[in-house]
Amino acid sequence: MAKPKNAKSGVWMDIIQLVWGLHSNGLISFDTMSKKVGNSANISRLRLRRAPHSRFTSLRFAVASDFQSMASQPDSSLQAIRYHRGSLQLLDQRKLPLDTIYLEIQDAAEGWEAIREMVVRGAPAIAIAAALSLAVEASKLEGFSGTPNDAASFLKTKLEYLVSSRPTAVNLSDAATKLTEIVTNAAATATDTNQVFLAYIEAAEVMLEDDVASNKSIGSYGSSFIQNQQKESKKLSVLTHCNTGSLATAGFGTALGVIRALHADGVLERAYCTETRPFNQGSRLTAYELVHDKIPASLIADSAAAALMKTRSIHAVIVGADRVAANGDTANKIGTYSLALSAKHHGVQFYVAAPLTSVDLSLSSGNEIVIEERSPKELLNTRGGMGEQVAASGICVWNPAFDVTPANLISGIITEKGVITKSGNDFFDIKGFVHKSMSN
Repeated sequence: MAKPKNAKSGVWMDIIQLVWGLHSNGLISFDTMSKKVGNSANISRLRLRRAPHSRFTSLRFAVASDFQSMASQPDSSLQAIRYHRGSLQLLDQRKLPLDTIYLEIQDAAEGWEAIREMVVRGAPAIAIAAALSLAVEASKLEGFSGTPNDAASFLKTKLEYLVSSRPTAVNLSDAATKLTEIVTNAAATATDTNQVFLAYIEAAEVMLEDDVASNKSIGSYGSSFIQNQQKESKKLSVLTHCNTGSLATAGFGTALGVIRALHADGVLERAYCTETRPFNQGSRLTAYELVHDKIPASLIADSAAAALMKTRSIHAVIVGADRVAANGDTANKIGTYSLALSAKHHGVQFYVAAPLTSVDLSLSSGNEIVIEERSPKELLNTRGGMGEQVAASGICVWNPAFDVTPANLISGIITEKGVITKSGNDFFDIKGFVHKSMSN
């Protein structure tokens, strides 16, 4: 596994250390120039003096894109991903909330292992971490021999390998498909392999930047929609499951982003989060984020959700998604289906909050979603399999990581383009929504 790095400072200290280190080694001067990067706005760029160890020097080694990627993330210690070109650190979420340790990821193999071993989790974060792990590897490919097509083939093979790390999360396969198309197009016009690698790196960096913007849009749309649906209530209490915040994305979050937006709008009475057995993403991660942001919150046992809805005034359940089928059936962390059934019984609105990258239009229903099954040890031992044994030796274990909630139990799907609702049917016309949003 990649080497750990204790994190005691926030993003701005990282920026200061990065700048000073580059300056001390004579790599940059402190004069700036403006240059457009990709499809983003003009930014102030630090001018490169020399970078003898980078094979991308002649292809505009982008120190400023490092700052752009870091600045696009919230100024918060809660960052699952720390990236600047040529370097990737992933917060080891298995250690939270007691220890804050970042692991250096050097290549796609280490990225695969980090994803598989739950160092990083959450469908959006998985996709970005995978893409950036290969970007780091691509930035260090000195002496790659071959044609542009060979470079594209190399990247495609690595992407296929990364997708195998967590097969249920569609964001990962969606990102791989898009990146494959980009490197294929780059190879068709490139005169050398450097151009193909650079095209990949820049595309992966754009994914990082876009995720934060998408999450904030999800939060805004979700908060407005839920408030409109609950006009008679001045204060709202909501329940969420697993972790869907800054630790599961590039920043802000999906379902937890909606909760953050409700809190910012001054209408949140209390957020309830489940512990989310067996890996305890709720108690370890969501509770950690809620306390960090000073959002009024309470932790409950997974088995207490139905009692909570019966005895307390819960206005909505908001969850994330790892994959959404064309009809709205949604795969999410195990236990989501149970919450949806309880919500239906108690008349509580049940919302899915997810970017459109979580939608898989190739699947007509949730019956086609492949459900990952994880190690029995996660149930047999405490701390998601990393602690002492608590179950009887010899007992059989069934440990699916996800379940599928049917569309008829879902009130709405909150995306960065708006909220998808049903028009009297038991399913959603997600394909129509996607096509309409793309044409606008």
